[in-house]
Amino acid sequence: MKLLTLTLLALALLLFEVSARAEGNCPPGYYPIGGQGVQGCAPYPNQAQPQQQRPAPALQPQQWESRWGAIVTDGVKGVIGSASGMSGQAQAEQSAMADCQAKGGSDCKLAVSYANGCGAMVVGDKRFNVDRGSTEEAAIQASMKTCNAEDTNCRVYFTTCSLAKRIP
Repeated sequence: MKLLTLTLLALALLLFEVSARAEGNCPPGYYPIGGQGVQGCAPYPNQAQPQQQRPAPALQPQQWESRWGAIVTDGVKGVIGSASGMSGQAQAEQSAMADCQAKGGSDCKLAVSYANGCGAMVVGDKRFNVDRGSTEEAAIQASMKTCNAEDTNCRVYFTTCSLAKRIP
């Protein structure tokens, strides 16, 4: 009976999987070092080591440059001059003025200038109105509001935008 019990115990132990790490919990390519309570891992000599991952570079905040636009009108002749994507307000206004004059305007006047947004011209039966907004829709709404308060049959005639430019 003892022999049968020992045989069954031996067979039962063979059926159970025993997992042991011969490397002492060291990562691949390393072997355990130390003893007497001091434990560490060392790389195998003359063996290529896995590359250490470098930390990702810190993300820099996005930087943006303002862009200017302007709309100039000659209300007598019905000429519009515009500029967009300019680096400064004065540059945008001068460029729009030159555009108006190049199209035949002789009494060109600044209607609106804007940075990082849009301008819109709305015309009605009696007059026109120019305004600005952060988006094209906002500029149209601002122009329409004034036109609808003072005129009839208001409609969008002209829009232009100058959006900020991302600096690499």
